Amino acid sequence: MKKRSAAALTAALALAPLLAAGGTGQRAAAAEPGAGTALLKGVDLDSVTIPELQARMARGALTSTELTRAYLRRIETVDPRINSVLRTSPTALRQAADSDVRHRLGKVRGPLDGIPVLLKDNVDTRDMPTTAGSLALAGSPPVRDAELVGRLRAAGAVVLGKANLSEWANFRAAKPTSGWSAVGGQTRNPYVLDRNPCGSSAGSAAAVAASLAQVAVGTETDGSIVCPAGMNGVVGHKPSLGLVGQAGVVPISAEQDTAGPMARSVVDTAIAFAVLSGHAAAGTDGAFGLTGEDARTGGLRGKRIGLWRLPSLGAGVDALMTRTTERLRAAGAQVVEVTPPYQDRLAELEFPALLSEFHRDVDAYLATRDGPRDLAGLIRFNRTHPAERACFAGQELFEQALAAPPTTDPGYRAVRAELKDLSRRSIDETMAAHGLDAIAAPTNPPAWTTDCARGDNDVIPSSTPAAVAGYPSLSVPAGFVGELPVGLLLMAGDRQDAGLLSLGAAVERRLDARRAPRYLPSVGSGGAEHARGR
Repeated sequence: MKKRSAAALTAALALAPLLAAGGTGQRAAAAEPGAGTALLKGVDLDSVTIPELQARMARGALTSTELTRAYLRRIETVDPRINSVLRTSPTALRQAADSDVRHRLGKVRGPLDGIPVLLKDNVDTRDMPTTAGSLALAGSPPVRDAELVGRLRAAGAVVLGKANLSEWANFRAAKPTSGWSAVGGQTRNPYVLDRNPCGSSAGSAAAVAASLAQVAVGTETDGSIVCPAGMNGVVGHKPSLGLVGQAGVVPISAEQDTAGPMARSVVDTAIAFAVLSGHAAAGTDGAFGLTGEDARTGGLRGKRIGLWRLPSLGAGVDALMTRTTERLRAAGAQVVEVTPPYQDRLAELEFPALLSEFHRDVDAYLATRDGPRDLAGLIRFNRTHPAERACFAGQELFEQALAAPPTTDPGYRAVRAELKDLSRRSIDETMAAHGLDAIAAPTNPPAWTTDCARGDNDVIPSSTPAAVAGYPSLSVPAGFVGELPVGLLLMAGDRQDAGLLSLGAAVERRLDARRAPRYLPSVGSGGAEHARGR
């Protein structure tokens, strides 16, 4: 079997149990005044899935133009409350009209054809600015699309616009505020507007939660897809390293960076991932590791899940993990408590390695753009542009990266080698010792209040093992602490993305935890003050 056809077959198997499930049973919340309608020709945008949209398009009950107009109206009416979308594409409706022609002629390119997608604004687009949230890049657009944007366009997706983010993906200051950028200002959590959306894919997650697009693309170095997904009550998939091409994405570290999809359901997340990963989705025959039984049932019976409780995230989160465990066990899963080893050492080594890698990789990226040509020039730019210091003044990480050892340094190489070894062992050894299908942990604490003067506090540990190892992780909604969403983070071994998505779909169906946001202005002071992702 040729590699390309094998990839297509494996992707189809990955989606089979998800497509069979149809809708997710998500509950709509009563809309707050000014939230705008989420209904389009009888379709609830808060809960509809891509397969359901495509079925309507196929029978002529809905067009991509109508869908795209509905999302553009929601961006106009709803986004002023959460400030998640930086700009919309001037060609969005033309892209949608082109998709409508393909649908009428029976030449649909796949399940993303005609589906509106938002991109985090560190993903290069030739027809819109790409800024990483920084005024230093706010001039001319890049000369070409990022590789992943080319895949989306080839699949017929409507590139709807660009989402706000934590400036430089939260790798500028020692005490940043997640969701803030000099270009876009502060993104707010749509569940409670004075709470933080987590970072750095803050705009992508908040926009999806508010039903401003069907799918969004985020990026992660450590936590920046999964933490915003958890904190905004949506699904976020950090793929195995290398499955989604990073060419044309503003970097932190080639050793950990990946783009990935965010959506309101696992099925939509999986469809977007199949497109983003292209032929590399399977890599080699069987690399996804999805079995025939998975494809037939997609259920939880007999699955072994190791729960890493992380009580440091607070009593409310810990109680939610207890309830989650009970529900998974009632569905036939076997849940055992685990503590992956080597976490203190990973926390000690990761940041120094990222400093060296950022200097190397951001210099290479800046050389392709107008504006500062390297990290030293970027530091000078920030010193002379007061708007870059409107929320927080520091650029300590930039300055530390400039002084960090080069990636040719033997000491750096030893650190990165140890990181790769220990992070992979932390997952592999835990899974082998307990015979696990996946490790689960709370994705996030309840969202903290946004405060530029204080900044974010601490780092959430659950994302680190998979992020450093380059293994896949997937956050699905687990429930709420008060009014604030909390996710359940699932992680597994290298290139086990399809099996993880299949398991995530079964968990999603069992927990049925997502509900649409209500845009509350504030709630009580409960909720841990915790961390950012990169």
